[in-house]
Amino acid sequence: MEKTIRKYTELFKDELCFRNIPDAEGKAIAYAGRLREMYASEEFRNFNIYPTVDTVKVFAVIAMCLELRSYGFSDPEIIDLVNHAFHRIRKMFSILLGGINLLPNSYHIAEKWNINDHEKRVKDGSLTYDLFDVSDGKIEYRVTGCAYVRMFEEYGIRSLCKIFCLTDMTSYAGLTRHVRFIRHSDLSDGDCCHDEVIRK
Repeated sequence: MEKTIRKYTELFKDELCFRNIPDAEGKAIAYAGRLREMYASEEFRNFNIYPTVDTVKVFAVIAMCLELRSYGFSDPEIIDLVNHAFHRIRKMFSILLGGINLLPNSYHIAEKWNINDHEKRVKDGSLTYDLFDVSDGKIEYRVTGCAYVRMFEEYGIRSLCKIFCLTDMTSYAGLTRHVRFIRHSDLSDGDCCHDEVIRK
């Protein structure tokens, strides 16, 4: 776990330096201490039960959010800062999406991914759906319960779960040739995550 703490602390420190935030070294040390305590907590043990959720990463992001909140950053500033901190990690995934986007069957790949993900999420209980409908050229779903939201809510920062809610939008932004993604609402600031994935 110490290796993981060092990895996320470096990400956090690099972003603070990039933004010219004073005392990046001291703030990074404080972040590492907070994250170490969170990983040792009962809350972490209670949430680290879902095979489809990288709880280690989610808690690392929550710790970043809590530290940034303590400096007086607004929610939009925190979301922007944390997203940028992870941009290098997401680069390889973006390259993969770019390749899939060129394929004529990219919608069917997205469809299969959604069906498989739904099955796994229902099985492990990380997401609760009140709708999951697959028709010819369209998938529509509504998620009313979410482990990610519950984790952020546990620390009083539900609105900042938007960081993870935006992941789908970022992914589908790389699949625009044959796929249209519509997000009607998400659970960070609404009562459900309501999405449509449509074949173009």
